[in-house]
Amino acid sequence: MSKLLSIGAAADALGVSTNTLRRWEAKGRLVPMRTEGGQRRYDLAALKPGMTHRAPAPRKTIAYARVSSHDQKEDLARQKQVLELYCAHQGWDFELIDDLGSGMNYHKKGLSRLLTAIIDGQVGRLVLVHKDRLLRFGAELVFALCQARQVEVVIINQGEDSTFEEELANDVLEIITVFSARLYGSRSHKNRKLIEGVRAAVKEAQC
Repeated sequence: MSKLLSIGAAADALGVSTNTLRRWEAKGRLVPMRTEGGQRRYDLAALKPGMTHRAPAPRKTIAYARVSSHDQKEDLARQKQVLELYCAHQGWDFELIDDLGSGMNYHKKGLSRLLTAIIDGQVGRLVLVHKDRLLRFGAELVFALCQARQVEVVIINQGEDSTFEEELANDVLEIITVFSARLYGSRSHKNRKLIEGVRAAVKEAQC
């Protein structure tokens, strides 16, 4: 047995106003049933094909910026400015999401928010200053998800990122720290000695 809806519930289900339902009734497009008290009741299963389809919500452009540490806040501001100017020049209405965290961290709030929006079909375009601003490793998986969800990916700077070497060194240090802690224990003498040696090597390479 079909479920009968009130005029308000039917309007919400169809994505139209109650006045629109009344106009359809006046034109004979939609004939409601009536209760003993004279109230309208609508059988959505009996509607004409196509009437129950809502217009798809417009998908948005998201500009994403990220840096690894608080010391790079100036670079984060620069990325955001580049994204804002680029999107404005293209005439795109956009939402800006920024993150402060390692390119190896897959649980950043901004990244999680971005991925959820892509999966939910809310995003039509993703704009980055550089590919590595998204993730150090695994960005291609996100791009594959974008392709599957028909999200256009725009990378403004296809060349090498200006902070590439510094961030790569920090990411390598993070990887070694995690695996060393699992191997020796986070508080062990061997772990501390290894991490100190890696930090020294990183500093020497950066100099």
